[in-house]
Amino acid sequence: MTAQQRHDPRRGDASTPGLEGRQAHGSLRGYITGYVLAGALTIAAFAIAPSTGMAPFSVVAALAVLAIAQMLVHLIFFLHINTAPAQKTNVLAFAAAILIIAIVVIGSIWIMGHLNRNMLPMDHLMQMQR
Repeated sequence: MTAQQRHDPRRGDASTPGLEGRQAHGSLRGYITGYVLAGALTIAAFAIAPSTGMAPFSVVAALAVLAIAQMLVHLIFFLHINTAPAQKTNVLAFAAAILIIAIVVIGSIWIMGHLNRNMLPMDHLMQMQR
C-alpha cells in the first residue's frame, strides 16, 4: 500500500480521523431505527401541542423534553456523534456550536428584556406625539 492510498480521505480506515476501524456510514438498521424514533417523537409533539388537559407550562416542558430527545436521536443515529475517543473532534465541534448558539440566544433574550423594561409605556408615547 502506497503513502497516497493510506491517506485517501474517501476511505474509512485509520488515516481518516474519527473513522478508525469502522465504516464511513451507519448501517441501514441504524438509519431505520433513527427514522422511526424521530417520527414517533414528532407525532408525540404534535399530539401534545394542542392538549387542553395539561397546564400550559406542562405542555411547554413536555415539548422541550421531546425537542431535546429529537436532537439526541438526530445526533446519534444520523450524525453518528458519540463519546468514543475517535469522535473527540466531532464532540468538541458540537460543543463549540452549542456554546455559540447559547450565547446568541441568551444575549438576544437579555437585550429584549432590557429593551422591554426601559421602554416607555404606550400611553406616554402617545402623549408625547400629540
